[in-house]
Amino acid sequence: MAQTVSAFVWERLHQWGVRRIFGYPGDGINGLIGALDDVRDKFEFVQARHEEMAAFMASAHAKFTGELGVCLATSGPGASHLLTGLYDARLDHMPVLAIVGQQARTAVGAHYQQELDMTAMFKDVAGAFTGYAMVPAQVRHLVDRAVRIALGERRVTALVFPNDLQEEEMVEPPRKHGAVFSGIGWSRPVVVPARSDLARAAEVLNSGGKVAMLVGAGCKGSTDEVIAIADRLGAGCAKALLGKDVLPDDLPWVTGSIGLLGTRPSWDLMMECDTLLTLGSGFPYSEFLPKEGQARGVQVDLEPGMLSIRYPHEVNLQGDVTATIEALLPLLEQKTDTTWRDTIADWKKDWTETLRDRAMVEANPVNPQRVFYELSPRLPDRAILTSDSGSCANWYARDVMIRRDMMGSLSGGLASMGAGVPYAIAAKFAHPDRPVIAMVGDGAMQMNNMAELITVAKYHERWANQTFVVCVLNNEDLNQVTWEQRVMQGDPKAEMTQRIPDVPYHRFAQMIGLEGIFVGDPEQLGAAWERAINAGRPCVLEVKTDPEVPPLPPHINFEQAKAFMTSAMKGGTDEAGMIKGAAKQVMSSVFGKD
Repeated sequence: MAQTVSAFVWERLHQWGVRRIFGYPGDGINGLIGALDDVRDKFEFVQARHEEMAAFMASAHAKFTGELGVCLATSGPGASHLLTGLYDARLDHMPVLAIVGQQARTAVGAHYQQELDMTAMFKDVAGAFTGYAMVPAQVRHLVDRAVRIALGERRVTALVFPNDLQEEEMVEPPRKHGAVFSGIGWSRPVVVPARSDLARAAEVLNSGGKVAMLVGAGCKGSTDEVIAIADRLGAGCAKALLGKDVLPDDLPWVTGSIGLLGTRPSWDLMMECDTLLTLGSGFPYSEFLPKEGQARGVQVDLEPGMLSIRYPHEVNLQGDVTATIEALLPLLEQKTDTTWRDTIADWKKDWTETLRDRAMVEANPVNPQRVFYELSPRLPDRAILTSDSGSCANWYARDVMIRRDMMGSLSGGLASMGAGVPYAIAAKFAHPDRPVIAMVGDGAMQMNNMAELITVAKYHERWANQTFVVCVLNNEDLNQVTWEQRVMQGDPKAEMTQRIPDVPYHRFAQMIGLEGIFVGDPEQLGAAWERAINAGRPCVLEVKTDPEVPPLPPHINFEQAKAFMTSAMKGGTDEAGMIKGAAKQVMSSVFGKD
């Protein structure tokens, strides 16, 4: 029996090493779905509840494995639903391939049902390569280029297959002018800067007395090398949110996250350093970096377009973080004066006490910081953590203490709501032997994460380790935006846009066969976390949290303080509670929780 185009696509992807596809079926990809079912012993198909979630899963798969993430969707709305998840991958530099259907070739251009201009639609998100298959002899090189470009450039690529082409007999390219013969295979190069540039970087770093480091997702897999160069330089180290799992938080010179969701020691580190070494980070908020001219700078990044776009580094090195550090170390002098690191350790000690005091402040009914504070000492070894966007990301960034051999991620560059649970699902499929914990706000839960609990119920028995916890902060408020309105715009909480329904998330989990736990008393948090982690099956831990506990930034400038007071004076249903909650947090920072 002759091989179809669809059968060839899966055979070729298998030869490229693809083993898992996230997606949702539809008649625009019937040929591809049928051929995939024929080789179900070679692939694992994860059926999401929505194509956007499948794309998030593909992005997370790439983050947690380093492999190509693949998602599959039908024509028309199926393809367009992928876009948000694909943009998540694009902005975080993840290799993802989207495979979508299209109407029959004879119908294209006829304003046919579910006919979209796929090339135009994917032009931005998959601008590195979008292959539109029109004849069978094209398919070989389209698949090969899509995979190689996605992996090599860490970009999103897309392949479009009209539904009639999917069923056609596959033919090899003819041996004549206009045909091409592509092949399989790609190996990641090791990129190291020129020795003269390394010498310039070493001169800058050796001259520094107060070296600060900023590490991001580009440092993943380089923990030992990052520690080695930090110790050589006597440096303190702040972490961009996507680099939270690069360094363990128990190191006294690791100051934690940086930025609006960051820590006070990270702010102090950047404001007082005289030298900045940035490794694999595109952290966007320049106001949290040293003032221009304050510090000499060296940056290392594999992508030249990310060099010197946040801070004017004096030496910009294109290279792999691990290889570049290894090449730099012999050129660096060992710092012997511990004064700078001792200062950083004192900042961190004070901040740790501040976090504890803030977490233990009374709230109505539960302080959201305490949810994360209670989780940290109970985190299982080798845990994988995911967070959604929103106020939960503040507490994930500040209050969760990462240990060695843990992993964590979230939607970074896009900062999209709705990624927390699909990220966790992808993490569990990639590492079924590891515990996975997702932290999600009620807004994101209602948006799409509740539906993905059904995906968890569908597949969880395949997982060797059954620890899969979704912690939901139920405060009936789109809380991050509410606080942004107050602090950035000077407006009180807008009830008609911010208030959301109270939903019993734990009961929904119970209804579909998962464990469900509800906490409305802060004293029950520790026991609830232990029960959830050891439930023996996936669990939703719902906590009724206080929306008036402010996610205070590490540094409040005059404009923010002015806007905050303006919002309070304008009044609003919850502004009295907001003022009381903010006052409690500020006072706890000064006097402790009592």
